[in-house]
Amino acid sequence: MPCKQCENGKYRFGDGNCKYETLAECEAAHQTYDIVELVIDDSNEAIAIDAISLVTSPAIEVNAVFFNKENNLTLAKIDEEKRMLVSPALIPYKQIYRYNADTDKHYYVYFTADTVRKSAEAFIKHHNTNNATIQHEYKVTGVSVIESWISESETKDKSNLYGYELPKGTWFVSMRIENDEVWQQIKSGELKGLSIEGYFVNAAEKMAKVGSMVVDNMELPLYDNEEEALAVAKEMGCEGVHEHTLDGKTVYMPCADHDIISALAEILDVKKKSKLESYTDYPQAATNNAKRAIEWKEENGTTCGTRVGWTRARQLADRKPISRDTIARMASFKRHQQNKDVPYSEGCGGLMWDAWGGSSGVNWAISKLKEIDSENKTN
Repeated sequence: MPCKQCENGKYRFGDGNCKYETLAECEAAHQTYDIVELVIDDSNEAIAIDAISLVTSPAIEVNAVFFNKENNLTLAKIDEEKRMLVSPALIPYKQIYRYNADTDKHYYVYFTADTVRKSAEAFIKHHNTNNATIQHEYKVTGVSVIESWISESETKDKSNLYGYELPKGTWFVSMRIENDEVWQQIKSGELKGLSIEGYFVNAAEKMAKVGSMVVDNMELPLYDNEEEALAVAKEMGCEGVHEHTLDGKTVYMPCADHDIISALAEILDVKKKSKLESYTDYPQAATNNAKRAIEWKEENGTTCGTRVGWTRARQLADRKPISRDTIARMASFKRHQQNKDVPYSEGCGGLMWDAWGGSSGVNWAISKLKEIDSENKTN
């Protein structure tokens, strides 16, 4: 865990406060639950931060600051409300509590300063500044990110003007709120801050695997440490590891030698084909988008969409396994992207876009389809 010693001799977690007297005290304070570093999945950069949600209880536990003519922290002279909200979107090394109902596991996640920066850049790069939701439940219009920056100092940064003193590397955004209903919710205190919607992966899982190699028509993983390769070998049903060289570095492949791998080839092929039959690793944001579309349909009624489209929405909403063919259909729905911002009440574009998983679901499907087809070519 990233416990570091400060100049004053005390210790801190990541870039947090220097409040621990010893390294052991710092580590003990962060061992109640697993602490997982999240990083951007390179193949899904477009949905690293797919949307920003205005919420009652921000996961980063820092409320937003909003501006009006009575509370104008910039000291600018204005006649009308600026309708602007300023808030941190991600704080580096801030522990965020999570619970996995499937495994009944409590844990914390955090982002390094580098991942925070890359996430902010990806959000702008992929034109997600108009993607906003309320309580992670439904999409809203008239809410846009108009400014984004990474703090350069805890005490000498633009964010200090708004009353914040957060760690260097914090990602801040300014949002223009032109939606009257949302603005009233902010002013009343019902909506207090921001929470990101995105797709990240466990850093340890991403970094351990450094490549792959085809052996007897099977693509097997290569790891940068022997322990990880040994653990995978055990899962495969073989013992030991053997070495290879990748880009001049020693890497490790599960199983003691290729003869053992050949003997396992048929079994591994069967397992792999079974695994390829269905998938459930689509982003939670795709599930949320489908749920929003279904709820609106049930409350308001609509002639939009086909039976196939609404069946797909129900699969995503219930997190059911989906096949390669279904993923291909989701990927092909990209052709309707130009209609994704049409309000539900004004046409079918936005409603059906979300029914098929929204930007998160469609972009994931495109990436996943390439992954599946690439694996199939090696078999």
